[in-house]
Amino acid sequence: MHILITGAGGFVGAALVSRLLAGAGPAFTRLTLVDRQFSALPDDPRVTALAGDIADTGIWADALANGGADLVFHLASVPGGLAERDFDLGMAANLGGTLGLLDALRRQQSPARLVFASSVAVYGDPLPDQVDDATPARPGLSYGMQKLVGELLVTDYSRRGFIDGSSLRLPGIVARPPAPSGLISAFMSEVMWAARDHRPVCLPVSEQGVCWWMSVKASVDALLHAAALPGQGRVWLPPVLRLTLGELVAALTDRFGAFDVTYAPDPVVEAKFARQPPLIATAARAAGFRDDGDVAGLITAAVG
Repeated sequence: MHILITGAGGFVGAALVSRLLAGAGPAFTRLTLVDRQFSALPDDPRVTALAGDIADTGIWADALANGGADLVFHLASVPGGLAERDFDLGMAANLGGTLGLLDALRRQQSPARLVFASSVAVYGDPLPDQVDDATPARPGLSYGMQKLVGELLVTDYSRRGFIDGSSLRLPGIVARPPAPSGLISAFMSEVMWAARDHRPVCLPVSEQGVCWWMSVKASVDALLHAAALPGQGRVWLPPVLRLTLGELVAALTDRFGAFDVTYAPDPVVEAKFARQPPLIATAARAAGFRDDGDVAGLITAAVG
């Protein structure tokens, strides 16, 4: 089996690569990694790394050489904050890159299984009183629009038999390394590292702000589980934990000790990421998707 991962040098991508090399998921003979750059690469003869821009359609000829791919995890994207500031960049990567990959897969002799990392950003804001499998997508940012169009493309290419694809509407994943990321939701990871490292943190949301939480471990679990299910263009809303910042900070304090937390709510950030209603993932739970269990499990999976 040949597995292709786009965005393989990123936070979730690197975690997925590590899990696959550790024996999780399907057995494979080739693992091709695509990203703009790599800080480190695994020492494994099965691995090939291609550094390049997914907006450049030429990269797919190399990525799919020698028979194409059997399984594709399409994770590469420009994050929401950056995609909103730079419209051309977001469109080129998030929409053009996805279309380029799908068109390259369409020309394979055999349809590839594809898992597309979409986002809860497709719902926009304000959100309804509850988000569930029937909630319509009404993106309020260019990033959400680009992800929604990606879902539609995956569904249509699956309908035509070009691929066997599915999409996962993922929330913000924690805890991303403490470095500039272009993510409006970066505070969700920052508070975890601040607690672990006993340093002060000022959050752009209120203590009562309610967020959807998923660790990188749970996100990789969801990607691998989706890969094991028939795709058929299905869009999955995976289960998440729903916690206030106050609840998370209390649990972080129990785990790591007291640390200095202040709140300076930004109305825009609060509206987009800290007023999240109940998320009812009925179909995904029935299909075997799982969240982090509880706040203690989230913290352990996210920062140890």
